[in-house]
Amino acid sequence: MTASPVSVVALLRAALEAEQAASYGYGVVGSHLPQSSAQQGAATTDWITHLRAADYLTALIQARGGTPAPAAVAYQLPVPVQTAAQARVLAAALEERVAQAYLALVAVPEPALRSYGAGQVRAAALRAEAWRGSTEPFPGLPAASLRG
Repeated sequence: MTASPVSVVALLRAALEAEQAASYGYGVVGSHLPQSSAQQGAATTDWITHLRAADYLTALIQARGGTPAPAAVAYQLPVPVQTAAQARVLAAALEERVAQAYLALVAVPEPALRSYGAGQVRAAALRAEAWRGSTEPFPGLPAASLRG
């Protein structure tokens, strides 16, 4: 089965939305971490990574004749955040959502896009592991899909 150009653009838009939400979420993460800490430095690095990925996805969408959606003013966070520990949980959850969005790109017919998607799933899984302190099986797949 071959993905149509429209469906590839839709998948790229979904990844863009995940990146935009992660960028927003890392603002919340960073605001709850101790100033000048290694974790705040990691949050800043991850925030910049997501901004750059959003720019790249925007270019990919435009190159395919699509119109990328602008970032929302705010996003619903998957977990409440009032402490540094909750901020770390949020960071891991954001990365899981990013991995899930990129996982869909692994199935497209374009080898370069498949490779990019796989690389981004891996990168998001490694960032999630750094925030969580442990790995998760099958990054990007919702836990419900792994039940038999």
